[in-house]
Amino acid sequence: MERFISILFLFILCGSCSGDSDTETDPPNPPQPPQVENEVDFYLTRGDQSQKFQKQPGILAFRTSYNALPSIKVSTSETFQTVEGFGFTLTGGSAEVINSLNSSKKQELLEKLFGNGENSIGISYLRISVGASDLNAAPYTYNDLPSGETDEDLSEFSLEPDMEDVIPLLQEILEINPEIGIMATPWSPPVWMKDNKSTVGGSLLPKYYDVYANYLVKYIKEMGQLGIEIHALTPQNEPLHAGNNPSMHMTAAEQANFIKNSLGPAFREAGIDTDIIIYDHNADNPGYPISILNDPQARQYIAGSAFHLYAGDISALSTVHDAFPNKDIYFTEQYTASNGDFGGDLKWHLKNVIIGSMRNWSKTALEWNLANNSNFGPHTSGGCTTCKGAVTMTSSGTYTINVGYYIIAHASKFVPPGSVRISSNIAGNLYNVAFMTPSGDKVLIVLNDGNNSENFNIEYSGKWVTASLYPGAVGTFVWE
Repeated sequence: MERFISILFLFILCGSCSGDSDTETDPPNPPQPPQVENEVDFYLTRGDQSQKFQKQPGILAFRTSYNALPSIKVSTSETFQTVEGFGFTLTGGSAEVINSLNSSKKQELLEKLFGNGENSIGISYLRISVGASDLNAAPYTYNDLPSGETDEDLSEFSLEPDMEDVIPLLQEILEINPEIGIMATPWSPPVWMKDNKSTVGGSLLPKYYDVYANYLVKYIKEMGQLGIEIHALTPQNEPLHAGNNPSMHMTAAEQANFIKNSLGPAFREAGIDTDIIIYDHNADNPGYPISILNDPQARQYIAGSAFHLYAGDISALSTVHDAFPNKDIYFTEQYTASNGDFGGDLKWHLKNVIIGSMRNWSKTALEWNLANNSNFGPHTSGGCTTCKGAVTMTSSGTYTINVGYYIIAHASKFVPPGSVRISSNIAGNLYNVAFMTPSGDKVLIVLNDGNNSENFNIEYSGKWVTASLYPGAVGTFVWE
């Protein structure tokens, strides 16, 4: 009993003096969880325009724990086509209105479109017209003559009609991005070469096949002397649409004959390595390019086929690829309309032009007009009056950005030329396409085509990152 009392006394004594001890130390800090760093950059555009191509501030990090959300599995184990670029058609009208800006405002816009800075979208491919398109103020070619005259030796050929706007602007763009890809497309040859002697419709007279081939050779050579390399050329824009101004009708048989008997040999003789790309019209007629490629004499000169999507289904690109897997596929035109809805255009074009064309072997995805004025001009008499540019020049000497800009930006900024499409699965309403860039970054473009917000996983190399997209929204995800 005495021993118990002694112990109790010592316990009370120690307890009463412990608070006054000079040797007391603070309890150790509890262990902190490891800091999570962002591993995936995420850029978002919403159909309601509340966010337009904005980098998201949250942290996205890969983890190993599994959840039951739908997953988009990205893998580099399966590769597809190599990308040549994303961009627009630089029409003569586009060049005219961009050149109307003062020098500082124009430079700001060109850097925004073609530069590689933080606020630039890095457009990497342009389509231009050989002579006028319907989005010029008036039709012209490089060999326009008085009625009844001809010029078979092309002594009157001149690029002068494009020396004021298109060519100087291209040279400025090339100073910003010297590697930009350029595809050239004629809307019409000189009218003296045509059976109806008109800029609208008609056909190329067979007796002028060689002359027209030399006209195109001369164009490519003279553009090259000005520092503008033409990487690819299509013989005719929309050869089955003869009602535009300018335009020309060209059947598949006529195009095959022109290529195998005139254009191809002329390129070969002149030492021109510009790719010849056939068709350049809607996806509702894959038989047109296939019939040309079935001709071995024509096929030897042809690098690939080009498509628009004003009719048909984007899967037609795969139909042509599967028939001739060693020939390339290009998507070269789709316009957004003056009366279009931002959200509707964003969703349709991302699904078809960007994701759809790339999942069907295209090496490019090009929207139509780069720029116009507030009246949706300039355009020819009979040309498109409702085609809306990616950029609109205002009467006050500045510009506004339209939906086409954001459609292309979600790819062009992150998927440079030389990137390779890699495997990714469609998960429900989450349409997507994935790439690996030359530097090894992985890029996933995802569209929520549904009517509800979607939470989902991005699976890569056995790990998952969870993301979310609003209905109608598009996100670009980039990681190392």
